[in-house]
Amino acid sequence: MGKEEYIVFNSKEEFKKPKDQTISVQRASQEIAKNDGIFFAPEVEDKVERELFSSKVKTKQDDFRDGWKLLIVDDEEAVHKMTKMVLKSVSFEGKGIEFISAYSGSEAKKIMEENLDIAVILLDVVMEDDDSGLKVAKYVREDLGNNLVRIILRTGQPGQAPEREVIKNYDINDYKEKTELTSQKLYTAIITAFRSYNDLNAIRRSKLGLQKIIESSATLFRPEFLKKSLQEFIASALFQLSALLKMEKSFLYTSGFAAESDGEQFCLLGGIEQYYGYVNKPVKDVVSKKTYQRLNQVRQRKESCFFGNEYIAYFESNKGTENILYLKGEHDFNDFDKNLLEIFSTNIIAAFDHILMNQEIVETQKEIILILSEMTETRSKETAQHVRRVAEYACFLGEKLGLDTDMLDTLKLASYMHDIGKIGISDAILKKPEALTEKEYRIMKRHTEFGYDILKSSKRKILQAAAIIAYQHHERWDGTGYPVGLKGEEIHIFARIVGLIDVFDALSHKRVYKEPWEIKRVLELIKRERGKHFDPKLVDIFFENLDEILAINKKYPDKLK
Repeated sequence: MGKEEYIVFNSKEEFKKPKDQTISVQRASQEIAKNDGIFFAPEVEDKVERELFSSKVKTKQDDFRDGWKLLIVDDEEAVHKMTKMVLKSVSFEGKGIEFISAYSGSEAKKIMEENLDIAVILLDVVMEDDDSGLKVAKYVREDLGNNLVRIILRTGQPGQAPEREVIKNYDINDYKEKTELTSQKLYTAIITAFRSYNDLNAIRRSKLGLQKIIESSATLFRPEFLKKSLQEFIASALFQLSALLKMEKSFLYTSGFAAESDGEQFCLLGGIEQYYGYVNKPVKDVVSKKTYQRLNQVRQRKESCFFGNEYIAYFESNKGTENILYLKGEHDFNDFDKNLLEIFSTNIIAAFDHILMNQEIVETQKEIILILSEMTETRSKETAQHVRRVAEYACFLGEKLGLDTDMLDTLKLASYMHDIGKIGISDAILKKPEALTEKEYRIMKRHTEFGYDILKSSKRKILQAAAIIAYQHHERWDGTGYPVGLKGEEIHIFARIVGLIDVFDALSHKRVYKEPWEIKRVLELIKRERGKHFDPKLVDIFFENLDEILAINKKYPDKLK
């Protein structure tokens, strides 16, 4: 059997002057131990010599985009070029290699700081210092906390870094003496390292993805999230989906929308990126013809589907409506992306149904409140327009006063029931067209107490607020009101607001016992009672926004029976 031969480059000087460097394994070992060179098996000799000294050395980086990043750390230029020649045609999982070079330990550290996605480091031990490579390995693991990158330590001077000691004291993944590193063994080591990195990265992504799903799902079911409008919820959920994909740098841009069918066509409920601002628009008007065909295909099949870089989730809500959730990425979704999207979409759908159910409950509560309020109004010739106007006025003034959204919602619903206590007043008094006697007036004033007694035992925030309004809305700023004689800020802000607009509305509309006052006369009275009957700050806000107040008044006219 003939001698196995290798090609060796000992130094930069010899590299510049190519010559016959075919030597035996024994001599190669001696040369490497002395000069810390690198060698490869004879099957690449001709190819290497032919390309190594050409004007331009191509690498796999020229042929593959987004390849596996391989950092070569060695102080010999020949090592870098030879490594690239041997590995230039290597690919793994459909991706080539993107080579990055560092010629010292300090340069390698800087590159690792700036490139968190390097898959493998081919790391020389002896460079500017005898242990430069070991320092780099320690820095990557301990200082940068990078446990994903695979580190292959290779040395031509094993005495400087004994394998047993290095494996014991440093977190490296492979140890190679350059005397044993043939092209085949280098290929095997690199593919093994890429596979290990890919598997670890998949585990990391799965862990992060599941963690993100748990966090995002918890957010979806938080009370404050479920109180959002349907459009706000859709936008937030889509952003959560987008963020889930953006864990990977490959998904820097995603767009999407949610839509609901009205029986004939799908219309947008909300969207992000290119679909933002198209609420209530027909889907067919905002997507491509191809995408619209896919949406119809999903609708016919009644199941969610992936189409390359498009994901269309189909579901039917508890209301019986058909809904779709659409997401588009920059490139095709892989199996990992699909799993994350399917899991999180299931949670979004559940939260969506929860939102609809919550809205149904709220609407039912509103309707019950309105019906209860109408019971007091239908006993006279007026319909429930008075309580509607009071609710609208109250919400408007509260907003101008600076109350938050939650308080405004509570105020609006609670104000519907400000006169609920009139249920306890007899028709003889309630419908009497003449002026009330002193005794009748005392009875009439008790409607505040009756209303409070009806509502006070409830634990619900809206009904608790309604109890306060019912009890206090006839109190006066100067303390001369009833039933207790509260004054100033002792009176709840809700009751102060309702007290003002209740007087305005009652005086400006016909009642069984009086004709409506002219608006001018009503406004003059309110001005006179500023700081007496009414909170002066509220009176000022009232007049600053008088046009809007009058618009509400006009919007809900009385409808006589």
